[in-house]
Amino acid sequence: MRRRIVFLPGLLCDATTFAGQVAALAPHAEVAVADFTGCDSIAAMAEVALAVFDGPVSLVGFSMGGRAALEAVRRAPERVESLVLMDTGATPARDGEEAGRMELVDLARREGMTALAARWLPPMVHVDRETDPDLIGPITATVERMTPAIFERQIRALLGRPDSRPVLATIRCPTLVVVGRQDRWSPLAQNRELAETIPGARLAVIEDSGHFSPMERPEAVAAALLDFFGLPSIP
Repeated sequence: MRRRIVFLPGLLCDATTFAGQVAALAPHAEVAVADFTGCDSIAAMAEVALAVFDGPVSLVGFSMGGRAALEAVRRAPERVESLVLMDTGATPARDGEEAGRMELVDLARREGMTALAARWLPPMVHVDRETDPDLIGPITATVERMTPAIFERQIRALLGRPDSRPVLATIRCPTLVVVGRQDRWSPLAQNRELAETIPGARLAVIEDSGHFSPMERPEAVAAALLDFFGLPSIP
């Protein structure tokens, strides 16, 4: 049986976020991208991810999706045969986090998703690419396909996220942690700690990349995944 791989999107992300990685993996595995647009909790996202395929799955969780992947492991460790955590974390909401996130929700309601993208996206990418139209344009288009209601549901899911740190030491499946070296939202040190806490986990640092590593450096991320899954590398 071919490996079954499910990508778990980050906040306001969809299948286009992983286009480079899906294209690289699809010849060798069954690949799908979970849809979290209707979810208002990390638990619901975990259940959606686990329902994409029957039986064993490999989960690739980016940012918010990484938190959903950890919850899926907590709920059904026997189902998750391998795990990739990308630019993510395991801690619950911080003191004061709600105010900042709800300010963005209010902006989306008041001025729309384009205005939200203009405010939210620059710190999410490498500092040298904050105004790069070849990067910001496609990410903005993804945000514009969403709605303020979707954004609010996902923000409430993040604000109510569980503390997944106790899960880390219990993980027994092969695990890869991927992070952009210049990620300002989920920094390298945070992701290194994940890799050091999960037994046997590997760390792949994506050079010249901020938080949106799947879109900033799609070929480098795809190469890291192919190597981890033991699949043929990109020619």
